[in-house]
Amino acid sequence: MQAISHPDASALRIQLRPLGYWLVFTVPALMPISWGLIQATGSFLWAGLPIVWLYGLLPLTDWLIGRDRQPPVDAQDTWLNRRLVPWLCLPVQVAVVFGSLAVLPSMPWWAGIMWVLSLGYVGGVLAINVAHELIHRRNRLDRIIGGLLLSTVNYVTFKIEHVRGHHVWVATEKDPSSAPRGEIVYRFVPRALIRNTLNGWRLEAERLRRIGKSPISLRNELIGWQLVVIAMVVWAGSIAGWIGVAGFLAQGLVAAASLEVINYVEHYGLKRKQLENGRYEPPEPRHSWNSDFWLSNGILLQLQRHSDHHANPGRPFTRLRSWPEAPQLPLGYSAMLPIAFIPPLYRKLIHPRLDARQQAAAEK
Repeated sequence: MQAISHPDASALRIQLRPLGYWLVFTVPALMPISWGLIQATGSFLWAGLPIVWLYGLLPLTDWLIGRDRQPPVDAQDTWLNRRLVPWLCLPVQVAVVFGSLAVLPSMPWWAGIMWVLSLGYVGGVLAINVAHELIHRRNRLDRIIGGLLLSTVNYVTFKIEHVRGHHVWVATEKDPSSAPRGEIVYRFVPRALIRNTLNGWRLEAERLRRIGKSPISLRNELIGWQLVVIAMVVWAGSIAGWIGVAGFLAQGLVAAASLEVINYVEHYGLKRKQLENGRYEPPEPRHSWNSDFWLSNGILLQLQRHSDHHANPGRPFTRLRSWPEAPQLPLGYSAMLPIAFIPPLYRKLIHPRLDARQQAAAEK
């Protein structure tokens, strides 16, 4: 069995790109579909449907449809795709989070755990991934929507740290979200979550001190966003009591952790050289892992064309390119994320690719 590679299939994938970005809404749809199946069958096993789809069926479908390495076309870079798709993710995410929390108290404990895990993985795609696109934009409304999306998963420090920290220090030992070769995901994720959270507050405090303002004030952007999070926690409590509050915090932790696993995959083992003046060489496509699978790239708004994103962070997702010289993942993120939790298998897939790149660089 092989992925589709016929020239006609490649042309079809390009034609369908403008519609592919709307597939992001299939991910939040998994939650009401799951609840509907629970009601129809009486079985709470359906609470795990989003997990089965995202990390079981999606990787297989992704591989069967195949890769799309062609450059962007004008038809995909429309106002509907570039603006409306990410904007609509905010009301959908809010509805899914609080609608899902409303039914949480009616579930047995084991189904509740699967339900919260499912909701967190959905938030990783719909909230954090979409916010990742918006917080890079110059338009203030875009950045506000990005902050609100991050508030729904209680990871607002990402808005600051990702832009001012990760993009500055990516592929160096100073970046908590860049995993050195040999580090396992179980060690990486807790370290990244803690250090990135602290770095976000530190970076914002440093910004305020530079302009002569106190970090302990509403001028501190993170304090403002944290107040939004508190309002959402209160809302969750009013809907579902203490279970709603616990569910809200837990799904946010799952979403943030899934983001850091993706960071692990995106930069594992890649390094920028430190120059004689102490600075690091500029980020280039070769400093991030790339993945060109059509389906998961549509769902993730081209996040997997990560090499171009780091080389050109201001470029919108509708214009991201595939770089032949960038390191290529063997599979899409939906497959690489669960594989990362099996360190021997992950090393077997990735280390030969790292070795080949190092050998090719040494021979130049």
